[in-house]
Amino acid sequence: MCLGVPMKIIVIEGTTATVEMANVRQECDLSLSPGAKVGDYVIVHAGFAIEILDEEDARETLELLDQIGFDTGRGS
Repeated sequence: MCLGVPMKIIVIEGTTATVEMANVRQECDLSLSPGAKVGDYVIVHAGFAIEILDEEDARETLELLDQIGFDTGRGS
């Protein structure tokens, strides 16, 4: 099973974003989410931002991941 996780966009250069979760930064491609901007949360799967989330949905998803033991870096 694959899991897409919410990550916050820190920097955008062209169609590549630097995203962060749990103090881990990585690059992802924004081609599938062209409206994404710095500060947005996106669902990242296989190196692509596949969906833009509002902050409330991102926090709810991160909380659920915390509950099942996924390390989101939120200390829950």
